[in-house]
Amino acid sequence: MSVSTSAGGAPLDAAASVPLAVVDRSGFPESQHIGAAVVVSPGGEVVLPRGDAGARVYPRSALKPFQTVAALRAGVVLDAPGLTIVTSSHDGTPRHVEAVRAVLASVGASEADLRTPEAWPASRAAANDLVRAGLGPSRIAMNCSGNHAGMIGAALALGIPVAEYLDPTNRVHALAEEVLLDFSGVVPEHPGTDGCGGPVWSVSLVALARGYANLFAAHPDIASAILANPVLIDGEGGATTRAIESLGVIAKVGAEGVWCAVAPDGSAVAVKVLDGSPRASSAVGVALLAAAGSIDGNAAAAFLADASFSIRGGGREVGRIRPVV
Repeated sequence: MSVSTSAGGAPLDAAASVPLAVVDRSGFPESQHIGAAVVVSPGGEVVLPRGDAGARVYPRSALKPFQTVAALRAGVVLDAPGLTIVTSSHDGTPRHVEAVRAVLASVGASEADLRTPEAWPASRAAANDLVRAGLGPSRIAMNCSGNHAGMIGAALALGIPVAEYLDPTNRVHALAEEVLLDFSGVVPEHPGTDGCGGPVWSVSLVALARGYANLFAAHPDIASAILANPVLIDGEGGATTRAIESLGVIAKVGAEGVWCAVAPDGSAVAVKVLDGSPRASSAVGVALLAAAGSIDGNAAAAFLADASFSIRGGGREVGRIRPVV
């Protein structure tokens, strides 16, 4: 299938999708996830396409690395934990919350300035702790609060009132759009609103993969920060954290079945599961990187053997989520 990265690419749909993963139960293929994905070389050449990698998707939180670079361009100064938490979709544990507070303090802001929706921590343990303490949802526990701390820092650095940091017409978000164009080589289209209230744009999967390869090559500081703080980018035991820890990739999840990663050799993968399910996206991305020879096959097999990809029945494993690559 040919790959197009033109500005006018169509949204990914069922006709442009192929099987990415099968869910087996007791030896029977119970469910199937379709979508599209692509691996590109460090230079951006398409190595392994699946489905129409030229179709456009909303990367959702997989856009956060580009927004982190936008904050840096605005003049925000971040240490390694700050770079990671600003790029993260975190679990809302005390460690994550303290990292967000540290960024807010460093840019001269506070938790009260956040405009993320109030949310419970994604971490069940952290949420249970709040219940036991008689506390409830908060803006800082929302998984995008680190990303918003970066936007707040960028707004203040640019002289924009903190109350206006989410205004889609301000320079904070224009910078993010410019960064996305610079590294992906494709004009972002169809600006919209993400679940956290921040901006989102559509790009093709191949442009997204190229953007990741180019961004982390140009910003080894962000790459090193994520590799040094894998729990901050996601959460303890999360698929993205495990991929970083066990495979040495720089990975980022996006809502609605998006997952991106850059391998140690500089190649990159971008995945979109069409039905929006997150359960197969990281498995597909890792399997594709292994199939392309970008990561060690044995290490990839160990990652895919994790219990999180098992299908349970009667309290025991009776099947697996199996990537189809």
